[in-house]
Amino acid sequence: MSAPVSTVSDAIQAALATVNDPEIRRPITELGMVRSAVVGDDGVVRVELLLTVAGCPLKDKLRADITAAVGAVAGVTGVEIEFGVMSPEQRQELQTKLRGGTASQEPVIPFAQPGSRTRVYAVASGKGGVGKSSVTVNLAAALAARGLAVGVVDADIYGHSVPRMLGADGKPTRVEDMIMPPQSHGVKVISIGMFTPGNAAVVWRGPMLHRALQQFLGDVYWGDLDVLLLDLPPGTGDIAISVAQLLPNAEILVVTTPQAAAAEVAERAGAIALQTHQRVVGVIENMAWLELPDGSRMEVFGSGGGQAVADSLSRTIGAQVPLLGQIPLDTRVREGGDAGTPIVLAEPDAPASKALAQVADRLAVRRESLLGKPLGLKPAGR
Repeated sequence: MSAPVSTVSDAIQAALATVNDPEIRRPITELGMVRSAVVGDDGVVRVELLLTVAGCPLKDKLRADITAAVGAVAGVTGVEIEFGVMSPEQRQELQTKLRGGTASQEPVIPFAQPGSRTRVYAVASGKGGVGKSSVTVNLAAALAARGLAVGVVDADIYGHSVPRMLGADGKPTRVEDMIMPPQSHGVKVISIGMFTPGNAAVVWRGPMLHRALQQFLGDVYWGDLDVLLLDLPPGTGDIAISVAQLLPNAEILVVTTPQAAAAEVAERAGAIALQTHQRVVGVIENMAWLELPDGSRMEVFGSGGGQAVADSLSRTIGAQVPLLGQIPLDTRVREGGDAGTPIVLAEPDAPASKALAQVADRLAVRRESLLGKPLGLKPAGR
């Protein structure tokens, strides 16, 4: 005896609710993408699905996920899927839902709101060539591998390299005026390189840089992130100032090499916190040494730079700035970046991977929101 149609239909709806949109990472039923799902007398389920945009690059994944979920329901003999496209009104309704029920066209930066529990780390360096972007992508991948929701903003507008290093070769898609960021290795990423043709240079002045960063933070649908990493350009220029204005709660992570000259410049990048009133969470010394086949270490770039920066910033700021880790020099870090697979994923047992993983462990703490919590304060008596 076959199951009642109503029971099968309920099971089909429950199965569809387990399928997430690959970009938004929320159930397709919750997003209003399932227009209809009807089971015929022959047991074949015919699903009409509305895509957010025509030519959705992840249509095949949706087809496979829906077929697998619905096909597993008892009594279902087959699954047929017909794809349509949301109307402008439906996309507007979806955008409003994703923005928390507000129809305001003015983008809000969620990470700057009082109730945000996302830890925001601005990865800074005094000069280029210290491996700041490599550190950023490896920390992002390591944090995501721990089950955290992680995003990366490639804020190095002129020297953007994060998409290649993370293997994020997808293009952002748009729902009305919201941008869905591509994902790679469980990390959501956005970069100006995703919007420029080929390897074109970006020739912008300060106001345009500020607006681009504002769009990356406010127009992109990041979802509920545990950690957001910003790969800043070297130095203390326009982007560093914009980050302080747009994300006053961002914490600065300084990357340097052991070399004294690099350390001196890195101190300036960290000391900007005095003017922006941001917290310096710590210092990472990259390319600390090269491990030789006989087990000895060659200090290619000298030694002590990371600790010197940490000590100097502690004195300057008046608060303890720790040396979070020393990352050994390893050609596999470069190889992983060129291949789009960070070394922490490709070679987790490498000394550089272990050092980066230890830093990630220290950063993998979600901020506790004080919103709605009683602070136990009482008015003083007269």
